[in-house]
Amino acid sequence: QVPLVESGGGLVQAGGSLRLSCAAAGRIFGVNAMGWYRQAPEKQREWVARIIDDGVTNYLDSVKGRFTISRDNDKNTVYLQMNSLKPEDTGVYYCNALRCSGVECDSPYFAWGQGTQVTVSS
Repeated sequence: QVPLVESGGGLVQAGGSLRLSCAAAGRIFGVNAMGWYRQAPEKQREWVARIIDDGVTNYLDSVKGRFTISRDNDKNTVYLQMNSLKPEDTGVYYCNALRCSGVECDSPYFAWGQGTQVTVSS
């Protein structure tokens, strides 16, 4: 498995922006999508966004129009641009690799890393 390292989190006021990065040690084989997840305190981890190899993206309803997932294949990096942040966006954000077919995706392929903390104050 290829390690994934998340970065870019921080403390921001409501309405602010952050850009998260997910860097892989090298090329990831056997998957065709990357996704972002988040976990609020004392809550279960939830899926937030994904991007498939063909460029198609999908988002959790509550972040549509505010978050944008993108990738740089040459740098083995996936990004999550987060705008108009709300306090309910607070949590630890994780990335992972997926195998998707149509709108259906398998469970994440890798063990969860440390993630990056996003805190949105009101």
